Amino acid sequence: MSETTTLTILSTSDTHGFVLPTNYVQRDGTQPFGLTRAATVIDTVRQQDPAHTLVVENGDFLQGSPLAYYAVKGTAQSQPSLLTQAYNAVGYDVGTLGNHEFNYGADYLRQALATLNYPLAQANILDEAGQPAFGPAYQLIKKGGVTVAILGLTTSYIPHWESPDHIQGLQFADVVSTAEEWVPQLQKLADVVVIAYHGGFERDLTDGAPTETLTGENKGYALAQIPGVDALITGHQHRQLAGHVHGVPTTQPGYRGEMVGRIDLTLTRENDRWTVTDSDAQLLPTGTAVPQPAITQLMAPVQQTVEDWLDQPLGRVQGDMTIPDPDAARITESPYIEFIQTVQMAATGTDISGTALFNNEGAGFGATVSLRDVMTNYIYPNTLAVLRITGATLRAALEKSARYFQPAPNGAIGVNPRFLHPKPQRYNYDMYHGIDYTIDVAQPMGQRITALTYHGQPVQADQLLDVTVNQYRAVGGGNYTMFGPQQIVRENQKDMTELIADYLQAHPVIIAMADDNFRVINSSK
Repeated sequence: MSETTTLTILSTSDTHGFVLPTNYVQRDGTQPFGLTRAATVIDTVRQQDPAHTLVVENGDFLQGSPLAYYAVKGTAQSQPSLLTQAYNAVGYDVGTLGNHEFNYGADYLRQALATLNYPLAQANILDEAGQPAFGPAYQLIKKGGVTVAILGLTTSYIPHWESPDHIQGLQFADVVSTAEEWVPQLQKLADVVVIAYHGGFERDLTDGAPTETLTGENKGYALAQIPGVDALITGHQHRQLAGHVHGVPTTQPGYRGEMVGRIDLTLTRENDRWTVTDSDAQLLPTGTAVPQPAITQLMAPVQQTVEDWLDQPLGRVQGDMTIPDPDAARITESPYIEFIQTVQMAATGTDISGTALFNNEGAGFGATVSLRDVMTNYIYPNTLAVLRITGATLRAALEKSARYFQPAPNGAIGVNPRFLHPKPQRYNYDMYHGIDYTIDVAQPMGQRITALTYHGQPVQADQLLDVTVNQYRAVGGGNYTMFGPQQIVRENQKDMTELIADYLQAHPVIIAMADDNFRVINSSK
């Protein structure tokens, strides 16, 4: 006689240290996301059948929020437990690593992992001996008599972004070949095989058509084709996805805890073996959930400290350095962007710099600049690198950035949908300072830079130039394939938050100005 039961798999991914429901742009702000809201949703579902509910943390939790930064840099010694205590309170059964876990180096990562109260599964990040470097490849967990194997995988593209000293001695194996090796073994050990993959989908989920350049960064579509996978948890792309791929239920729960992924597996037991006979995948919104009281109370002291820390004044602005319209700031240079370029050039000794306006949440700087202003505008822990490149390479990078735009009706300038969907990639449009250039969106892609000069002279294809960009971009991040580590001639190892603070200490009054060295036009009007 057969028996049936249901296994529920809940997951968070890409919470990026946003524990409380705030983006920190304003003190004690309230936003429709955060780990405390997600925890309430998790608790509500888990209480219905705790014995058959598995909760997974799918990576990118150590970096992203001012709270996460404070745990690393805000005190005399790093204290990851200031952040990880919140994740411990959620009640995760297992976790895996995201790419941003390496942003502060492997030593800090190991320090943070030692503070967690739930086990890790990570199969494809290997040490020099070829063994999993951060704990076992998988975890076997019993849920109501059902043995569940969770195989942890992380995008293998990390070396294309991360500072080499942060990942020294590590190897990043291909996720598909790693899964193909492990899944058959796990089928012998468990009733259910789940892949927790900090990576996303490289193809359309319905027809399999590529949705991005197939670099290997995202391989979820290929993972779902491996026989024996019963459920696939994904992340990394900050997309909101739930459905079936090749019959495998899969979820991806967005960003900052705005969703919780839920997969329900119907299991039937015959001859002492459970098999999956049906499945469902959905996303559970967290925006209206009451923040979980216990975690909120737990985090209240450090949250108050972080809010006070963020309100430290660093300098003053003469003039207007606000960003009332971020889209307009990408077309006409804003004083805020010129200031960031000035900091980058001062820190590296160049007179050409490139940077991006990373998202649309930052408001620029008001009359008084606080640490909050710095951290909510410059949101990544980037360090700087100087590239020695040719004029042809610089032009290629400008053409890559120019793809951000597209012509709009009546001579207007629009945004290329590929930079907005399936994931916003505003951070992949760079603006440059120290050169003068024009982007004409009416021209074909690859031919949009219609003017390019340096010190008043046309830039020559073979001319050597030293250009400052962030380290992510310098090694080719964002598919800037014209750049690479071999072109780096020097680096500044301080992250940009510190460099901006240092600059303001040396220049406590900054002048809001922009020299309009670039133009974005639509010549068809």
